[in-house]
Amino acid sequence: MEDVGTAKTATPAISPLAGEPIKRADAERLAGVLKAFADPARLRLLSLIQSAPEGEASVSDLTAPLGLSQPTVSHHLRILTEAGLLEREKRGVWAYYRLVPSAIAAIADLLTPPRKRATKRAR
Repeated sequence: MEDVGTAKTATPAISPLAGEPIKRADAERLAGVLKAFADPARLRLLSLIQSAPEGEASVSDLTAPLGLSQPTVSHHLRILTEAGLLEREKRGVWAYYRLVPSAIAAIADLLTPPRKRATKRAR
């Protein structure tokens, strides 16, 4: 894969629900990722990309379903990519985006209280 976008925002190692205080820098990084999630258009983009037949989509695939302009969709995709939630791969003149499952799972794990996490893994 060429020209894959890299995360500028890494998730912290310690959950804010772990029973110990989260460091300020970790809280700021997690807040940045959660801000990327906290927009209806971005949530729809994640859903549209994940449900695409190939598990990836280009901006042109996403503008009509969202009813947004190409620059607006590109803006949202950039935010999701910088948060580490999407990967970007350039092929010719098109860029294709796909979810980073490990990033989504890490966020879910950080927001799951430790007791629930242990129960979930025991199943």
